Parts: sequence; structure tokens; C-alpha cells
Amino acid sequence: MWPDTEKTKELLEGAREGDSAAVNQLLDRHRDSLRRLVQMRLDRKIRRRVDVSDVVQDVLVEASRRLSEYLKHPQLAFHLWLRHIAKDRIIDAHRRHRGSAKRSVDKEQPIVIPTGMDRSTIDLVAQIQDPELTPAARVAQRELVQVVEGALTSLNDQDAEVIIMRHYENLSNQEAAKSLALSEPAASMRYLRAVRRLREMLEQSGS
Repeated sequence: MWPDTEKTKELLEGAREGDSAAVNQLLDRHRDSLRRLVQMRLDRKIRRRVDVSDVVQDVLVEASRRLSEYLKHPQLAFHLWLRHIAKDRIIDAHRRHRGSAKRSVDKEQPIVIPTGMDRSTIDLVAQIQDPELTPAARVAQRELVQVVEGALTSLNDQDAEVIIMRHYENLSNQEAAKSLALSEPAASMRYLRAVRRLREMLEQSGS
């Protein structure tokens, strides 16, 4: 989901040296990733009134304003830093349009899962299925993709969050741990438990 880190590091170094072109390229190459993140996180009802592109632009403007501060003390990888800014903007949108000052973006429902045989869902299906697939089971995988996407919205917030971070945002366990303020073993355990609960949910539904 996020651009390769080596090129990002090069552009960050250029930005640190005062290269305005590097700053513009750095932000622009993360635009599509931010757009996908906002689409997944912004409530459907709110998206009827708030354009995803406007939220993305707000994130990039804020990132540009705060970039020099980040470059002095880069405590997070650049894409994780952008992710935090994006989540703050999404929380603001939810607060303005739903009037809940205490609501967290990770508790907003429904979580928007990309549909239509998204590669992320296919990979997730492969993980929760029996590895010894019969020919019939392989055919059924296409239908199971849709079932899994529906089941994700029924998981509790913590389970859905960590699965989405790992499979749809493509964050590593280390990155997810930093974003969740957990140790890496704790983040890994939360992820494994979430996948187990998703598998159990599907088994109980006959899927």
C-alpha cells in the first residue's frame, strides 16, 4: 500500500537539505496510499458530505507544514507519521459530522473494506483456509472472499483493526505495533487471535 522506503529515504534526505522539489515529490508519491487509507477509514455516510480527496489534501497540507519538525525528530517511519495525521483528520471529520467528541476513528462503524476480489482479501482468505485446497474449494474461494469481507465488519474493533492494518494497509508487525503502542510480541499475538476469531466466525456460519 505504501511506496518503497528506499526512495522515500532519498527524498527525505533531499527535503532535509532544503530541496523543495524533493518535498513535493515526497508528498505526491504518498497521495494514492493516503487516499486508500481515507477510503477505508471514513464512514460511508460521512463520505456523502466529505470528499475523500479533500481529506487527503488536508493531510498533505498539514504534513507539509509540520515536515521540518518531523525531520528534526523522526520517531516514526514517514508513512506511519502520515498515517497518524490522516487518522487525526478523519477523527475531525467524524466529530464535525457526527457530533461525538470522544469517538475514536478505530471505533467508527462500519469499517469500509475494499470489495471486488481485492488482493488483500484474497491473501487473507488464503491464510484462513485449509492449505490443502480441493479443486472445488479453489472454485469456492471467489465466493469466500465476499463472505470474509462481510465477516470483518462483524469482528470487534480491536480484531478488525489489526487485520485491516496487516492485510489492507500492508503494515508489518513492527509497524502495527508502533501504531497501536504495543510491543511487537503483543501486536503479533493480537493479530493471531484476530485471525483465529475470524476463522471461527466463518466456520460457525458454515463458510
